[in-house]
Amino acid sequence: MEFVSYKSENRIGYVTLNRPDKRNALNHKVVSELKEAFTLGVEDSEVKVLVLKAEGDAFCAGADLAYLKHLQQNNFVENLEDSNHLKELFLQIYTLPKVVIASIQGHAIAGGSGLATVCDYALSVSGAKFGYTEVRIGFIPAIVMVFLIRKIGEQKAKDLLLSGRLITAEEAVEYGLINKVVETNLETEVELFAQELINKNSAQSMAATKQMIANVQNLSLEDGLNLAAQQNAKARATDDCKKGIAAFLNKDPVKW
Repeated sequence: MEFVSYKSENRIGYVTLNRPDKRNALNHKVVSELKEAFTLGVEDSEVKVLVLKAEGDAFCAGADLAYLKHLQQNNFVENLEDSNHLKELFLQIYTLPKVVIASIQGHAIAGGSGLATVCDYALSVSGAKFGYTEVRIGFIPAIVMVFLIRKIGEQKAKDLLLSGRLITAEEAVEYGLINKVVETNLETEVELFAQELINKNSAQSMAATKQMIANVQNLSLEDGLNLAAQQNAKARATDDCKKGIAAFLNKDPVKW
């Protein structure tokens, strides 16, 4: 891959944007390589948690504007195909059976904030800025909107999406967009948090919980509870549940 790399270490899979000269801006090839890297992470049996990170000063500046200008020559069908390409990446990350942590070392703007939105956790340095600036260039934050409303609610999402304004990392925590601002070493903090998930939690349980969070929100109360009962019953029969309960009852540490 040219603009994205994948490596694994200590049961963590690292997906790294590596287009620093373009502030890790997204185009068709970058999105394709991100999809490929996340697929490698899912298929890597040694990996339990994935980290999305970036090289350079910016985490991701959003869509490559030169690429967007080129797309204006496309017809609707061609543009729809390209839009679906990005949609598939966001949905892939959101529904991935492994937890994804965004490690944000610099500004995450437009599509960059979109990547942070669809990750399960996001940790950021203090100086990073966030914003969905599409309306300021005559574009719309269409795909990320679906996920952002789920994540932070309609009113907060409206404020960010309609204003297009930039917010600080500290404000992003208040909005519920990211989880934590790291004042010390970001890479160390992310690795420590990832290792906590790896060592304390069942991979089967995290995958099933993440899948249910994605599926339950559009169901009626009754249908949601029916799904919950089914998942509850299935979970009791899993090897991880049997292992975890046996360890708890025997007062033994469980090794995940």
